[in-house]
Amino acid sequence: MKVLKFGGTSVANAQNIQKVIQIVNQKAKENKLAVVVSALSGVTDMLLNASEKAANKDEVYKIVLDEIKQKHFVTITELVETSNQNTLLIKINSQINQLQTLLDGCFLLGELSPRTADAIAGFGELLSSQIIATALQQSLPNSTFKDSRELIITNSNFGKAVVDFSISNSLISNYFSSNISQVVVLPGFIASSEDRNTTTLGRGGSDYSAAILANGVKAVSLEIWTDVNGMFTANPKIVKQAQPIESISYQEAMELSHFGAKVLYPPTIQPVLNAAIPIWIKNTFDPDAYGTLISNSPDANANPIKGISHIDTIALLTLEGSGMIGIAGSSKRLFEVLSRENINVIFITQASSEHSICIGIQNQDAHKAKTAIDTIFELEIAQNKIDPCIVENELCIVALVGESMKNHQGLSGKMFSTLGKNNVNIRAIAQGASERNISVVINEKDVKKALNTLHERFFEDNTKQLNLFVMGVGNVGEKFIDQIHQQKKFLKENLKINLRVVAISNSRKMFFYEEGIQLKDWKSLLENGETANVNQFIAKAKELNLRNSIFVDITANEDIASIYDQFLKQNIAVVTCNKIACSSQYDNYKYLKSLSRKYNAPFLFETNVGAGLPIIDTLKHLIASGDKVNRINAVLSGSLNFIFNNFSETYNFHDVVKEAGVQGFTEPDPKIDLSGVDVARKILILIRESGYPMEMEDITNNSFLPIECMETTTNNSFFESLTKHSGHFDNLLAEAKTKESRLKFVASFENGKASVGLQFIPSDSPFYNLEGKDNIVQFYTDRYVDQPLLIKGAGAGAAVTASGIFADVIRIGNV
Repeated sequence: MKVLKFGGTSVANAQNIQKVIQIVNQKAKENKLAVVVSALSGVTDMLLNASEKAANKDEVYKIVLDEIKQKHFVTITELVETSNQNTLLIKINSQINQLQTLLDGCFLLGELSPRTADAIAGFGELLSSQIIATALQQSLPNSTFKDSRELIITNSNFGKAVVDFSISNSLISNYFSSNISQVVVLPGFIASSEDRNTTTLGRGGSDYSAAILANGVKAVSLEIWTDVNGMFTANPKIVKQAQPIESISYQEAMELSHFGAKVLYPPTIQPVLNAAIPIWIKNTFDPDAYGTLISNSPDANANPIKGISHIDTIALLTLEGSGMIGIAGSSKRLFEVLSRENINVIFITQASSEHSICIGIQNQDAHKAKTAIDTIFELEIAQNKIDPCIVENELCIVALVGESMKNHQGLSGKMFSTLGKNNVNIRAIAQGASERNISVVINEKDVKKALNTLHERFFEDNTKQLNLFVMGVGNVGEKFIDQIHQQKKFLKENLKINLRVVAISNSRKMFFYEEGIQLKDWKSLLENGETANVNQFIAKAKELNLRNSIFVDITANEDIASIYDQFLKQNIAVVTCNKIACSSQYDNYKYLKSLSRKYNAPFLFETNVGAGLPIIDTLKHLIASGDKVNRINAVLSGSLNFIFNNFSETYNFHDVVKEAGVQGFTEPDPKIDLSGVDVARKILILIRESGYPMEMEDITNNSFLPIECMETTTNNSFFESLTKHSGHFDNLLAEAKTKESRLKFVASFENGKASVGLQFIPSDSPFYNLEGKDNIVQFYTDRYVDQPLLIKGAGAGAAVTASGIFADVIRIGNV
């Protein structure tokens, strides 16, 4: 014989019940069945609501009662053939009248006793089971209805009654051994006390009812039919990548169900455990799916971590003080007082010094628990031997569960380091000697990030999801997004990196989508987004609190450069091609670096110097390996190199600068490039990355621009001044030809001094043949003395700058 249980969503309405009947008909061809059903979806909550309203003398209970009646009558008319409806309607109406009598009594008395509460709450299952039994008889005449209250006997602990298994097993065994029906339909959740009062087995108790029946008849298996394909590796509503668990042990299932895996009511396992009756978790809406098998023989070769679960709304209570050290009975007093207050302790940890005990309880019990604890330890608190109980709210317990964890070293370390990398602060830790469960208490706001991060680490083949918040989608930004779109599949398959752009913004609009923006449509989505607002952008990024978050700044905006600290403090990495932050005051540069270390949030800016060239990365490796930079010579402006390489007698200076802007080589304000400010920023960044403290004003800028050009305030006036002073630029070109040299804008650093300026480069210099928009850097170090370390290549352009930003993002993914 098999026992099948169908939950509230499976019997939510006539359409769903038809699916249940199809499953039962199919299963009944092979085995006798006991079918346990829950109340129609939402009915138990409606019953509880009606009883509370009635006890509070709120006549709204009558409206709720009428809704309950209509819900069942509609189900009957849609599910049961007309010829069978009348008899069933009379029966259901009679029981609803009994329910009304109980509710009326609550209203008149203005109270709701535990016994009456159980009687009312149990009507949902009683009504649904009779409707389903009648509907089933239409296709399976050899089926019947049986009231579970005649088989399952409990004590009188109303609300969560304790089953008397000796009596119940005898009644169950006797009934089913003499029953000839192929299928018996029974209501879940309800039982009766020895004096025949209705009792209930706790919310979710229909699973428990089914397990009790399975144990009583020594069933071949117990099948729990629900609306998901089994138990999952994590809550699929929070972790989209969660997978069904094919095989799991009873103990693992118990641990997961205790820690919030709502697909199974925790007490369900105990009745079938000793009898070794396997439990199947199946999906009513996808009956062919494999589901989850709970047994004594799970797959030994499977992942040692079977699942990650959590309990919300936890309060952490800490009792500490020197008066606890070496004093016998402190723990006993603590737990005794909590027991007297009927407060369930979910989590316990104690320091080996005996100086403190931490316990986790439900948030709703926190105030009552603190009052009780402070009262029982009143004398010690008054004597300053023990501190008043400390309460921390808005916490959550996250648990890693697996029977085989004890046979695999380092799982705890992986768990803690994974959470630490995402700045998830662990408030308390508990691990039993069985090593079947590692539990941590964290802030409730971090639960989504924590579950996704851990699931990624233990279940997704080490695929790392990076969530990008992109600010600036001009020439470089557009190329960057195109590169992500093009390489997304490759990165996932080959580097195990899943890139998602969750936010994009320009100066006018911004658009967020937590599940990842469809990059083929990003322009239209952004255009129809909300009005851009930097503060709201920051707030939204914080609110989402996604794992492996990266803020990507592809602007040249000073205001955007000033907000990096707000991201770093939230453990959001920063990748930027904006040079302003790293060339700002030295204290700010160091501050951003320190925040990066403190909050474990990478701060990468490779494209600040040389666009996509690996200049800063190479420099970092030199310094990390113990080398020392003594001198730097460099051409660091791809735009200026492009300009002076193309400037000639036939191609005037004004037109070349214009073309450089069209090609995307200059900043939006070309004066930044031509004034030498951009190059000064770049050499300053290299100097600082070499370990030397220096400010922008310490760099000598030998500008080649006339004063009038420097004093312009708009791009138009700047270009007009270039035309006006064309003779000045022609003279520079002529002088270079006379000296058989080429014009290059060079940055230099040596002996603690730095300068930038236009130089006449002779033909024997490695800078002479620098073509197009290329950059070149020479590092003279303790190891590279006579022949410098030289890096050369394209140092400007939207595509290469975007690739440099892309490379920084990938660096973070590979950490």
